[in-house]
Amino acid sequence: MSRPSADSASLLSYQTSRTASARGTVFTLDTFSSKDFIIKDFVESLSDSAVSASRKSGPASAHHQAFDPKPLIRTFEHALSRLNLLSEELGERENELSGAVRRAEAQHNGNVESLGSKLDQAIERFQRLDSSLNGDPNDDRGPDAGGNVAVRIGERLEELDRQRKRAEDALFLIKCWQEVSERGDLSTLEDMRRMGNEQSIVRCAHIARQLLKLSARLDPEGTSHVNGNGGPVQNGTKRRTTAIQSRHPTREVIEKFLENLEQDLLKQFDDFYRRPNYDGMRDCAIALRDFNDGASVIATYVNQHSFFIDRNQLITEEVSGDAETWDRLQDPDSEPPGVEPSLQSLIDEVRIVVQEESSIIKRAFPYYDEVLIRFLQRIFQQSIQQRLEMVLGKANELSSLAFLRSLQASRSYVTALVDDLKAHGLTEHPEPVTSQIAATLDQQLEDLFVPYFVGSSYIEREKKNLEELYSSLLLKFTIYHARRRKVPTTYFASLAQRGKELAASARDAYMDRLDNTDMTASQKAMLLRIAGVKEDNADKKEIEVSDEDGKLSLPNAKRMLKWLAEGVGRGLELSPGNETPKDVQNLLNLLLTHMGEIYLETALDAASDHALSQENSKTPPDLTHLPSLHTLTTMLHLLQQTTTTILLPLCTPNLTIRREIEKSTSTTLTTLESKLSNILNLSLTATLNWVAKCLAQQKKQDFRPKDDEDMSFLGSETQACQSVCSFLSRVAQQSTGALSGRNLHLFLAELARGVRALVLAHMLKFTISLTGGLVVTRDMAKYAEVVRGWPTGEELEPGAMDVLGEVATLFVIGSEALKDRLRGAGAEVQELKNFIARREDAGSVGVQAALSSL
Repeated sequence: MSRPSADSASLLSYQTSRTASARGTVFTLDTFSSKDFIIKDFVESLSDSAVSASRKSGPASAHHQAFDPKPLIRTFEHALSRLNLLSEELGERENELSGAVRRAEAQHNGNVESLGSKLDQAIERFQRLDSSLNGDPNDDRGPDAGGNVAVRIGERLEELDRQRKRAEDALFLIKCWQEVSERGDLSTLEDMRRMGNEQSIVRCAHIARQLLKLSARLDPEGTSHVNGNGGPVQNGTKRRTTAIQSRHPTREVIEKFLENLEQDLLKQFDDFYRRPNYDGMRDCAIALRDFNDGASVIATYVNQHSFFIDRNQLITEEVSGDAETWDRLQDPDSEPPGVEPSLQSLIDEVRIVVQEESSIIKRAFPYYDEVLIRFLQRIFQQSIQQRLEMVLGKANELSSLAFLRSLQASRSYVTALVDDLKAHGLTEHPEPVTSQIAATLDQQLEDLFVPYFVGSSYIEREKKNLEELYSSLLLKFTIYHARRRKVPTTYFASLAQRGKELAASARDAYMDRLDNTDMTASQKAMLLRIAGVKEDNADKKEIEVSDEDGKLSLPNAKRMLKWLAEGVGRGLELSPGNETPKDVQNLLNLLLTHMGEIYLETALDAASDHALSQENSKTPPDLTHLPSLHTLTTMLHLLQQTTTTILLPLCTPNLTIRREIEKSTSTTLTTLESKLSNILNLSLTATLNWVAKCLAQQKKQDFRPKDDEDMSFLGSETQACQSVCSFLSRVAQQSTGALSGRNLHLFLAELARGVRALVLAHMLKFTISLTGGLVVTRDMAKYAEVVRGWPTGEELEPGAMDVLGEVATLFVIGSEALKDRLRGAGAEVQELKNFIARREDAGSVGVQAALSSL
């Protein structure tokens, strides 16, 4: 079988491609309306369908066949003809839709015109109707035409109806008056009262009150008379009257009827309350409004409330509670236990009862605000006040602190109750309460506690409390100071020299207070515990104290500040804001007196006396008073920070009191700091005096040894130097443990300068040989070494002790070096000459030449 030629192969390929193309180019308008239609993809699909299968078979045969464009041309021609058909079809459909839109628009415009004309007709009819109702001034019928006539007729009819009702009421009133004046009864009103409905009862009460007014005018005396002009004979003359007078005591009859009516209404109200029937209660409350403005029904409602009946016996019970809670309440070092449990329970119940009862009051009374106010007044003035007085009375029996803490806790808890009731809204729930109810709650809160804040009663209690606590805490301290009468020989003995009279008076006043019969046993026991005195020793006139009781105690100072802070915080909560600066001043004065004068100043003066006694001591000075200075400076810092940070900002509203506080505090701190500086100066003087005594023990041969002596002593300092350095090291150690900060730096810097001056002056007292110069060098190096190890900070100039080494050098260098040294001395030449003059060879030719070279 022969192979086909190239032309026949191409024809076959074209026919196959055309057939495939014809099948692949079937598309409609939906093809182009799809959202996924992409022109590029559409063209590629047409091209793909026209590519021969042989060209798609692979690249191996691609170079054997030439490209044939005819299938592509046929495919695109077919697609183009199809697109033309679709375009024509789309144009026809577009023309049809355009025509339909024009027809719809024309119909719409016609509908709008038709509706517009109908609207104009409706507006015109409305205007004609409105003109006919209100009257058109241009109308021939005048302004009374149309609706105005109907309105005026209606108003006249209403007025006539009111006049008719007044006439009927007047007629009924006259009928009732005739009954009561002629027959002495009110049968008509009785019949109306028996009807029992709200309108009849209210009208019955109203008519009865009108009759009572008539009786007051027509029958003022309420006695029996006869009708007509004749009257009773008075002084032989018949009294003539023009008024209609009654045969019966009308006022008595009417008042009795009103009383019975009120009692019936109250009984009916009580029956409705017990069911409960709030609508019935409301009807009765409306009727009883005319009786003393509803006071009787309000009193009935409040008095018979179960809260007061159930609580009546509970609020009169004695205040109990566990002993531990009461002990914590009066213990100044314990946290307050809070509000008393029985008072807390009562207030918690009040919160629930008032919130629940408010909704009932609003349903049962049209004038519910008045009822709620009476209910609240009864709760605060009876239940809460009685229990509060019992709790505060019990606390006052314990101690001043117990009373103040109970007052604060109670005030805080009742205030929280008032705030909760305001937020709840009560009768206005969930909205806030009305201004009238809010004012009532605030007034009741103020009335509860105003007796405890009259005048200066509150701050006097605070002062009494602090004075009792401070006196107890410092009792042994003051006793210790008062007992020592001898001249002090030690630091702890010298503590007794300060404040003898003040301490003795404080002790006597304290013991008198303890012996006072007004003080309860529990308060006495608590104060003795704070004072550190056993109860079995309280009756003794002499209380045993130890040296520790005369020392300053930082924990005690912190306790004093804590007690003051508690009192100030309590005053901020309880006392009015305008009284705060004055209250702070009163409490601060107590602190300055006890902590500043009795405590710190007494200890400072004792330390000063002790330091003074050591100035010329024949033994090494006793510096045991220095450790107390560290505690004292810490207390001074605490006192200053407390005043500056806490108390002074509270006094800002009153500049006068603020200045007074600043002045008193500054005076106290200045006095204490001055005494502290004096103690340091006395200690410094005593130390330098002893250094001078140690230097005075220096032997002359120490700096001018004989040639035949053993030279082994050159390896160590002299005995005097060793004594001085040992003493100075001990003083530096004591001062470092006692002082801190700038006080320590200043003290050691002054001590270093004093030692330097003493040593330099000491060198001018001796003739020093060349060998002795080596000894001097050794001693000077030791002095400088000891001082350089001190924490002097920046208070001592750098190289302050180098001068000792330089002076020692003057005794060991030769004449030529001495000449160079003198030339570079400058202003210090004369001082150097004084030291050179103490050289053993000062008269030699070389030394004199060096001196004369200047």
